Amino acid sequence: MAGSFEKAVEEVKILKTKPHYGEIAEIYGLYKQATVGDVNISRPGIFDFPGQKKWDAWNCKKGLSKDEAMAAYVVWVENLKKKYGI
Repeated sequence: MAGSFEKAVEEVKILKTKPHYGEIAEIYGLYKQATVGDVNISRPGIFDFPGQKKWDAWNCKKGLSKDEAMAAYVVWVENLKKKYGI
């Protein structure tokens, strides 16, 4: 699974079109869950709106195992590749 995950991490960087914000947030949350595990930092303050959104996306994945998050990440990137091309 790690090989597929690493490949997906590289492929998402070269999509022909940038995914919309919700898709990017999903990718971010799955990536952090797959590489770090459950959120382990405090939610950023009110003046860090992008940081809050990233934290929220990651926190939504709480409880997924790293392997489950990797598998979901790979599936998500495959769907983005079909939608946007590489």
